[in-house]
Amino acid sequence: MRSSRFAIHLVLFAFVLSLSAVGYTAHNPVALTTAELASPALVAAYHGPESFDPGSADNQGFGIREEIASKYLARYQNWKEEFLSTDAGRSQWTFYQNNKHFTLTITISRDNAEGATTGKYKWNDAGQLVAATITLGNHLDAGYPNPIYFPVMNSLVPTESSRAIDGTTLAATKLAHEFGHVNRTGKVDPALYQLQTQLIPEYNSIFLTNGRNANDPRLVQLADKIGGTPVEIWEDREYWGEANAMLYLRDRITDDSVRCSLFNKIRHSVDLYAKGYEKRFFEIVHTTPNNKICGW
Repeated sequence: MRSSRFAIHLVLFAFVLSLSAVGYTAHNPVALTTAELASPALVAAYHGPESFDPGSADNQGFGIREEIASKYLARYQNWKEEFLSTDAGRSQWTFYQNNKHFTLTITISRDNAEGATTGKYKWNDAGQLVAATITLGNHLDAGYPNPIYFPVMNSLVPTESSRAIDGTTLAATKLAHEFGHVNRTGKVDPALYQLQTQLIPEYNSIFLTNGRNANDPRLVQLADKIGGTPVEIWEDREYWGEANAMLYLRDRITDDSVRCSLFNKIRHSVDLYAKGYEKRFFEIVHTTPNNKICGW
């Protein structure tokens, strides 16, 4: 089973890196930037390049700082209100708003219009996460990420047999995904997280120039050092974000038939791409109202 899963990871890793290295051949490699090597194209297409700022954590203030340009304020308020219409959204917002040891900055950019990213993480000397920044795209209420790393957000894609979910709900689902990243990063070993950020580009660079041999001793050593292959690290991070997005949808979608339709789509994508992480989503299904598990 482990060897089968490793083979799947290897194929997926080669696929996502091939998307990053458009035009790459063994004879004429394309030089990739550090940002392009830090995450695969399927992740970067939604998140953009990861922003890591190891700077000082002093004078951050605390709570949630909403740095929203006036031209985006109305749409942002709609997205925020939609997120806060759920128990999951309100509880997480309240936690960070009242946390005197943490600063969460939320801003909007047009650089990644239909996506969002969370970064600029900062830790204090005691290893506690004390700051992070969520950057939302200015058209967050449009566009659906791929199902490989984003099975929950992708479940909102309208089909002929399902009604379209409002764009404001789509934006709030994406916001919930980003909150999931903050929630999880606050629980991980900061030294390991920073080491992963530093060494993943090195791993990918070797992989692209060694004939894509994942058994290369250099890669095996790097994977041991950073706690897994880059694909395993990426998918673990994204599925934590998606689990939080699913919590939001669990509370937001009150119609059992609509919720079951979404959960069935999520299960289909999880079965295809994230079987090893099914438990995260399965546990959320079992907390739905009326214990309706929608076939899980």
